Amino acid sequence: MKLDNVFGVHEQALKLRTLRGELLAGNIANADTPGYKARDIDFHKLMQQQLPAGARLQTTAPRHIQPDPGPVSASEVYYRIPNQPSLDGNSVDSQLEHTAYAANAMEYQASLRFLSGGIKKLMSAIKG
Repeated sequence: MKLDNVFGVHEQALKLRTLRGELLAGNIANADTPGYKARDIDFHKLMQQQLPAGARLQTTAPRHIQPDPGPVSASEVYYRIPNQPSLDGNSVDSQLEHTAYAANAMEYQASLRFLSGGIKKLMSAIKG
């Protein structure tokens, strides 16, 4: 039995949720910074990309652009279009950011619970 089968996609989900939490926290922290543009990722789209095993970019020369080592490349982080732009150019909607952060935190906890349940099943199988 492979451990990847036990844990499923929750490892990738936790990585993406962590990144999204960092982006949303940065948005909340910069809610009053003039000119700051709110950033986010499309979690569901990125998870769909994680499901099939895709080919990774490979470089054949030292001057080639190196692929991003993280779970999400910089090109997949987008800027939000504000519903009501502010005069100072800041695009952070504080209520939207707090709501998105809370939802992301709950979904992160759900993935942790799934992983914890899988580990408990393995432990009980090992102990007999």
